[in-house]
Amino acid sequence: MPPFLFQDTFKLNGEDSMLKYFAFRVMQIPLVLLIISFLIFILVYIAGDPVAMMLSADASPQEIQQFREALGFDRPFHVQFGHYIMNVIIGDFGASYQYGVSALSLVLDRLPATIELATASMIIAIAIAIPLGVISAVRPNTLIDSIATGLSAIGKAVPNFWLGIMLILIFAVNLKVMPVSGTGSWKHIVLPAITLGTAMSAEITRLVRSNMIEILQQDYIRTAKSKGQKSLVIIFKHAFRNSLVPVITITLLQMASLVGGSFITEMIFSWPGVGQLIIQAVYEKDLPIIQAAVFVTAIIILLMNLLTDILYRVLDPRIKYN
Repeated sequence: MPPFLFQDTFKLNGEDSMLKYFAFRVMQIPLVLLIISFLIFILVYIAGDPVAMMLSADASPQEIQQFREALGFDRPFHVQFGHYIMNVIIGDFGASYQYGVSALSLVLDRLPATIELATASMIIAIAIAIPLGVISAVRPNTLIDSIATGLSAIGKAVPNFWLGIMLILIFAVNLKVMPVSGTGSWKHIVLPAITLGTAMSAEITRLVRSNMIEILQQDYIRTAKSKGQKSLVIIFKHAFRNSLVPVITITLLQMASLVGGSFITEMIFSWPGVGQLIIQAVYEKDLPIIQAAVFVTAIIILLMNLLTDILYRVLDPRIKYN
């Protein structure tokens, strides 16, 4: 088995070092969440007086003061923050101003739809990117390489909102083969998944291509060729496998960003996910929902980062952490 290209990034110190590394990473999560909670909290003040934003412009000073006292915004900053942190620990971000129910429960109810859309987008991106990236690397500087590279550049440059609108006009309005928006069947997820997955597939394609080209020039690849191994074995068993670490890194990080950043796509296709909920909360100045959604998104990103490190170890047991 050829040496893993990225094993020098980690120290080979045994199983104990790996367990200590992951334990240290897990212990970091509460501290990071505390910092994120503080940033979420002060955003309320940076954005302006939350009471003034939530009430109408013709509200009387008495109404503003009563509302401020009811929400606890009349207390000192440190008292408000301490109360906020205690509530966050027990998962209480308060009730939604618009819906009158727990903000966290609203976010968690919408989260499965967002994860479903992100997963479908990721599958589409990988299905497009890996074949294009491998073919481009195996046939560099050819017509097919130029086509794949050009498609990647176009996919990265096209804005999501424009692509989503074009897909609706072509496949939903003109051809009438796909629904315009909403949920209910597998057809509803196709257009928004393509919209989200296009830019990601472009990035993964370029990453696979560049890594594969570099790996195919290594000495052990030439040795495998000289021993008469089949081209498919060399490409997929040796070269492609050794290019997976950066691909997995960008894929999982992009997955996390999809969960927390699919706002525009969800609004265009009326997809009932967290992104659409946040946009509505911003429009309605519903601060508990915004705080709960950002907090949940932060947890997902942290877990994705931890999962990335675990998969490094699964892909190549020789990778050790210190």
